[in-house]
Amino acid sequence: MAGFDEMYLGPEGAPAVRDEYGAIHEAFRTMGDDEIRVRADALASSYLDQGVTFGVAGEERPFPLDIVPRVIEAADWRHVDLGVQQRVKALEAFLADVYGPGELFHDGVVPRETVMTSPHYHRVVAGLEPANGVRVHVAGVDLIRDADGHFRVLEDNVRVPSGVSYVMTNRRALSGALPEVFADHRIRPVQQYSRNLLAALRAASPAGVSDPTVVVLTPGVYNSAYFEHTLLARTMGVELVEPRDLVCQGGRVLMRTTRGLEQVHVIYRRIDDDFIDPAQFRPDSVLGVPGLVTASRAGNVTIANAIGNGVADDKLLYTYVPDLIRYYLSEEPILRNVDTWRMGEPEQREEVLDRLDELVLKPVDGSGGKGIVIGPAASAAELDELRAKIHADPRAWIAQPVISLSTVPTLVEQGIRPRHVDLRPFAVNTGDDVHVLPGGLTRVALPEGELIVNSSRGGGSKDTWVLADPLVDPDPLDEVAIEEPEGSRRDKARKEKPRPGTAQVQSQAQSQGAQIQAQASGARATDREVA
Repeated sequence: MAGFDEMYLGPEGAPAVRDEYGAIHEAFRTMGDDEIRVRADALASSYLDQGVTFGVAGEERPFPLDIVPRVIEAADWRHVDLGVQQRVKALEAFLADVYGPGELFHDGVVPRETVMTSPHYHRVVAGLEPANGVRVHVAGVDLIRDADGHFRVLEDNVRVPSGVSYVMTNRRALSGALPEVFADHRIRPVQQYSRNLLAALRAASPAGVSDPTVVVLTPGVYNSAYFEHTLLARTMGVELVEPRDLVCQGGRVLMRTTRGLEQVHVIYRRIDDDFIDPAQFRPDSVLGVPGLVTASRAGNVTIANAIGNGVADDKLLYTYVPDLIRYYLSEEPILRNVDTWRMGEPEQREEVLDRLDELVLKPVDGSGGKGIVIGPAASAAELDELRAKIHADPRAWIAQPVISLSTVPTLVEQGIRPRHVDLRPFAVNTGDDVHVLPGGLTRVALPEGELIVNSSRGGGSKDTWVLADPLVDPDPLDEVAIEEPEGSRRDKARKEKPRPGTAQVQSQAQSQGAQIQAQASGARATDREVA
């Protein structure tokens, strides 16, 4: 399945290069195979040296970065930008309604059962209103391009989507590997993401707090996205903490420092709901902080993204998002969904069961490509097993047509060949504005013919260049290096945490080390979506 070719236009055998790829095509043609390989090897080595990795089954691997960038024209990006903003606003309104008055149920927009049966709907946070009304501080909307080159939404990620660290490191690495190519393009920068994220987190601080203490909460070094957690904390200039560094007292969250306890006002958490507060969710969790939900309900701390957002990630709810946009915003969707069948509806289920060998079946709470069955590639036994699962639990599945993702030339062992890609733009919501990072994470399926782009299936990434509109965008060439912001750490010594060698921490690590490793490696489904 060839799909839409993003570089080439024209009949097979005599393709013409699209305008936005003209300079890149000429630069690679001039370099030749040997020079391309040398630069690609240097690029891979630099990533390995910098520790840009992801985790798969407890093993840290370098994150593959392809040397051929992906280019998106300014006009195409404006469409994506507006569509992602619209989608985030609709999902924000949906979450406020679902955990509040529930008007959409009374108006028949979404069946109540669809929401209440979602494993990610948590009654414990019903009625909890965030300080500035924002629940989706960060969103990642997965997009594909169909056969006509139109962007379509594949799924939404509004728990705590991962992968933005690779967007920033990809840009820095590729600009060094292809300096002459980079200089020939007006490319919109991506390094402002940390600044926008910090502004959104500070804007979400509890009422009456003018100078909030913000932290990034990580499950620890065993988590597959730990590299991202450390990079975001460093580039925002805030503390990276583990659950053992926090304690809840009197309805407040306090951070252990060398100078005593200090109140925390905003937590950018990278721990899944099930693990974050053992007093409310899994009592066996050693990754959570008992009392976090109570402190949040008391209005003394903001948790970003909000607990319970996963109900908006449910792939069954995804089928209703166009209706949510019309209902809450009184607008038509800018970005279309992929056509989808709901297995909970008898007529749609009957049609799908007759066509299992033609369609893609997805579990509604799956992530990272797990559980997906591609009908044309499945055996008769696999289809029979799938049919039984659908009969047993129809609500747990959706079906979509097999869509050949668009392709971009990619360096593989055989040379530069077309490979399928998707795109995850990241949006930051301050409450007043939704800022969409120009570019996002392009994931590429490196094996020939593969349609699942996740790194655990042999995929990699590309630097995504959004071309600037000279009439609208400011000079885009001033990329800010990824460095710790000078002076951004407020009295750093006062915030410094004790190293994990104190008697208390050492005792906890010895008694719970194996449990921490097991839970941290699987603590966040959305953190594993990149892999």
